[in-house]
Amino acid sequence: MDPRIAWFQPEQLGPANSAWMNIWETTQGLGSLSNHNIHGSANGVPDAVTSSSETRMQGTINPKGDNEIEHKFDLLETNINQHPAGRGSSGPWVVGGTAFASWRERERECGLGNRRRRDNRASTFGFNRSLLSIGSNSAVDDAGCRGVGYTGTPWKTRNYSAGILGLHEEIQDFYAYMSPRPEEERMRREVVERIERVIKDLWPTADVQVFGSFSTGLYLPTSDIDLVVFGKFREGDSLPLWRLEEALRKHKVVEENSVKVLDKATVPIIKLTDSLTEVKVDISFNMKNAVKAAALIKDYKKKYPVLPYLVLVLKQFLLQRDMNEVFTGGISSYCLFLIAVSFLQLHSREDACSPNANTGVLLIEFFELYGRHFNYLKTGIRIKDGGCYLSKDEVQKSMLDGYRPSLLYIEDPLQQGNDVGRSSYGAMQVKQVFDYAYMVLSHAVSPIAKYYPNNHSESILGRIIRVTQEVAEYRDWITMKWADLSLNSLTLNGNDVTLLVEPQQTYECNNNLSEEGAESPSSSSPPPSSPSSSSSSSSPQSSSASSSDAVGAL
Repeated sequence: MDPRIAWFQPEQLGPANSAWMNIWETTQGLGSLSNHNIHGSANGVPDAVTSSSETRMQGTINPKGDNEIEHKFDLLETNINQHPAGRGSSGPWVVGGTAFASWRERERECGLGNRRRRDNRASTFGFNRSLLSIGSNSAVDDAGCRGVGYTGTPWKTRNYSAGILGLHEEIQDFYAYMSPRPEEERMRREVVERIERVIKDLWPTADVQVFGSFSTGLYLPTSDIDLVVFGKFREGDSLPLWRLEEALRKHKVVEENSVKVLDKATVPIIKLTDSLTEVKVDISFNMKNAVKAAALIKDYKKKYPVLPYLVLVLKQFLLQRDMNEVFTGGISSYCLFLIAVSFLQLHSREDACSPNANTGVLLIEFFELYGRHFNYLKTGIRIKDGGCYLSKDEVQKSMLDGYRPSLLYIEDPLQQGNDVGRSSYGAMQVKQVFDYAYMVLSHAVSPIAKYYPNNHSESILGRIIRVTQEVAEYRDWITMKWADLSLNSLTLNGNDVTLLVEPQQTYECNNNLSEEGAESPSSSSPPPSSPSSSSSSSSPQSSSASSSDAVGAL
């Protein structure tokens, strides 16, 4: 079982499963042998890593075909995880008075500490080990964390109907739980304001605009903030990027090692992490289509009321599998949004677009279409003018210099000739996880599912989606530090309504706050995260993909 794609389902857990996992890890060189190498080596990658990796190669992977790429990726991750420099710090993080050392220690013991995990709070890589530990120890730990027994389905607070109707009800609850909270919006606006002040100091006449998921309201708790700076910059001049990078460091707005200047990309971009909140931010220059894309998304949200529910579930589904970034082979949020729109445009039933449509049915049918039936080799996607499918042979005739349509060809509705999916080199891996999700969900809502053990108490959506404990605690930290500050300007979710509070009322409210509740967000330690492995230099792979990220972020 690929740990990046799947985890054990509830009916598969038990003593036999635990014993089999121990046997499998021993034979694969990922169990006690790997842990011994990690703790017993001080410098470099241990020699035993090579031998254990060679053992994995013998007789298990066909040296030809697509499996070779998958095997090399697994081998690379194994070496990264086993290298001493690739492991996170063992020191505790203290966030809002809660120590995270015990949770980090459990990650290392369970084999969860890896590069992808540290870069992505939402990653469920290695989630199987957490599931196996739930049955043996479900108590809350001494640090006050949610405990080893945290199941990863915090949105499930009630029992649902049986079958497909229950999945629909659960998607509604998932959307309500994952939708941005007022305090999360307030925190992100503060991040934007800090960066905007630095930009205005450099270029007083510059115009800073927000686009992407923060603009459309379709962002997850750990999503990036996308900014575009409009000004009189010479085309092809990379000097503004470096000046802004230097200014951000000088004002200590960013984490020291988090800034990347991708000046060689088709669309130059700055990637950074805010020092106070650890929110990731992407900054581009003079990207007019970025703002137009946000407006396009808002229009389709109004046209298809079920679209936000599908998109938020699908974004979380790809995010936790590290398939939401173009530079890792995944598909961008903009790309995901376009294929979701195409799915609804060309759906056979007219009621699929109504507000009362069953989102459970639509989600399964989405996975079925793009996981099993869609012909990626011969077919492209167009959403303009009502939407249609395109023959790639016909598309190629209009392309210059012998170029061919990409495997995931999606025509950009805002820029003629632009293929949104051209940089998604791992489109077949995305297809694979869609197919897996279709298989799991279709079985979970079938009549035979009523015979599964604890069927009524288990989450159907939780079979393919989990919210990690790290994300849940990060949201708790945000709520604790920004909830009181949001009283002055409470924006209702999904509506442009602002609650105005008189200054005298604000003064009285602040006087009634406890000493802990009145603490400034910046006075506490930042939310839990591991040291960033990024550097200030950009890799060629990141540079080639950043243009799609800049325009294509939701």
